[in-house]
Amino acid sequence: MQLKSLSIALMTTALASQSLPVLAQGAAGPNLAPAAEAPAPGPVATLALAQELYATGLASGDALTVLTAAKLAAATSVTVAEAAALDAAMLEATDDTTVTRKKAAPGAPAAPAPMMNDGARPVAMVTVHAGTGTAEAAGAAAPTADDMFASARALAGDDPALLALIDDAAAESSRGAIGGMQQYEVQTAGGQTDVWEIAFAGNSYAEILVEGSGSGNLDLVVTDENGNVICYEASPSDQAYCDFIPAWDGYFYVTVLNTGETGNPYRLVTN
Repeated sequence: MQLKSLSIALMTTALASQSLPVLAQGAAGPNLAPAAEAPAPGPVATLALAQELYATGLASGDALTVLTAAKLAAATSVTVAEAAALDAAMLEATDDTTVTRKKAAPGAPAAPAPMMNDGARPVAMVTVHAGTGTAEAAGAAAPTADDMFASARALAGDDPALLALIDDAAAESSRGAIGGMQQYEVQTAGGQTDVWEIAFAGNSYAEILVEGSGSGNLDLVVTDENGNVICYEASPSDQAYCDFIPAWDGYFYVTVLNTGETGNPYRLVTN
């Protein structure tokens, strides 16, 4: 991971320390359940795989690969949502890459910690570094299962057996989907850094997917409320996935860094 990515990861410690859930107070270790048998891929991972297969199938003109992608996408359910505003006043920039917690005034009483039992705060986001590169508006929405089935039919041409297979799969998919995922769509500029606050329940499978438009590189860092790095992804691609099981109810801080010079609109999907 680049130095800038590591610095941004550290700044989430500052943000988290101002909003600790009561159940997490006094727990200084990583908010991760003890290692156990790896869980089966969740709906967010299934959706990510569907998008990858769809792109591969379109590039190769393979109707069966596109059909497989469509069946996977149809097995999930995702709702487009709007993130709340995360208060930027909670943060203090010390240089271009590092943000720390603002120091409380001497003698100022500490703010009460939110209780997860009273309902978690909604998913929220703030841009901590607007970037200096070219801005780019959000691109076309990610293809739905219906879009994928339509593409499979187009690639199948006049093949009656393949068209019948596609129609049967589309009819089967109408029986319902699993998941209940939330999707958030973001416009970015080159060099932009966003920080998300997301609550996850303890001992429940958590998934986060960041998927760009293919126009650059996006890095992902996830930390818990104690600043422990849960996972990070700094590959050359603009798709990053993180899954884990929290040990207790808590807030997690997801940093998305556009390392390129041009805009790269992305979507963040979580379960």
